[in-house]
Amino acid sequence: MKLSQFKTHVPEALIATHPPKHRGDSRLMVLDKKTGKIEHKKFKDILNYFDEGDCMILNNTRVFPARLYGNKEKTGAKIEVFLLRELNRESRLWDVLVDPARKIRIGNKLYFGDDDLLVAEVIDNTTSRGRTLRFLFDGPYEDFKNAITVLGNTPLPKYIKRKAEPEDAERYQTVFAKHEGAVAAPTAGLHLSMEMMKRLELKGVTFAELTLHVGLGTFRPVEVEDLTKHKMDSEQVIIPPQCCEIVNKARAKKKRVCAVGTTVMRSIETSVSTQGDVKPFDGWTNKFIFPPYDFSVANCMITNFHMPESTLLMMVAAFGGYDHVMNAYKVAVKEKYKFYSYGDAMLII
Repeated sequence: MKLSQFKTHVPEALIATHPPKHRGDSRLMVLDKKTGKIEHKKFKDILNYFDEGDCMILNNTRVFPARLYGNKEKTGAKIEVFLLRELNRESRLWDVLVDPARKIRIGNKLYFGDDDLLVAEVIDNTTSRGRTLRFLFDGPYEDFKNAITVLGNTPLPKYIKRKAEPEDAERYQTVFAKHEGAVAAPTAGLHLSMEMMKRLELKGVTFAELTLHVGLGTFRPVEVEDLTKHKMDSEQVIIPPQCCEIVNKARAKKKRVCAVGTTVMRSIETSVSTQGDVKPFDGWTNKFIFPPYDFSVANCMITNFHMPESTLLMMVAAFGGYDHVMNAYKVAVKEKYKFYSYGDAMLII
């Protein structure tokens, strides 16, 4: 498969910039991956597609307020810093993206908040995209994390051309988020409300939880026409034994096993036995899934509508069938579905 085979046109008007009023208010396109048949539903109708013994796999990562706005020493120039990954807790070392990057040099100090609550020094400039910062903070780690929480903003994707608002702190987070570490939300899970999950539970649906801390690598553009030459950034994954037990039990009974989102699909395909059972895992994955690909674990998937030429769209096309998914995206544009993180959902069965 080539990059150019994943070009789709998404009109600007269809890019969702705010969440729906209530979780579950989104629309739901249901795609049959065998026949290509499409149905148009509400997300609340998801209840009708699951029965006793079925299993949904969730990514319980929690988004932290990763976007900081500060000033450069001496010049006072405004600088945006996006925290990517904590490298060393004791030394307060972080991998970050800086905008505008060209103005930042090794040794520069950056100041954040009133009374310069946080100060950081640029100590490495080695990557084209990123920098390494050391936060000059003497207090305990909890105080340091509190300062980031106070100063940080919800890391909405760049295509949402507005600053984060108070409601984003809750809505750009799943209701089952537990383990902090993501710089982007696992967006398929944003549609599920506590009430909806309770109703699924009452039907006998089980929930298996794993953790993949979503990094910006998930959204990094593919810059090579030959997809075999694209390298994914690594993301941290933890699949506990309890998750494996729930999933493997549903598989053994030939029940519906649903990956809620592309991050879940990447995780379970990273750690799977030759028989198709999920195995416990604690490590990193840079797995890149694109057509053709034989999936081992899940037999259905909930996902949002993704960017053209993105690795996310490629995975969905591998699962739902390239022709069926690309046609579904054309139908979504025609039917004015909302796209991307705060947009509508697709159930592939």
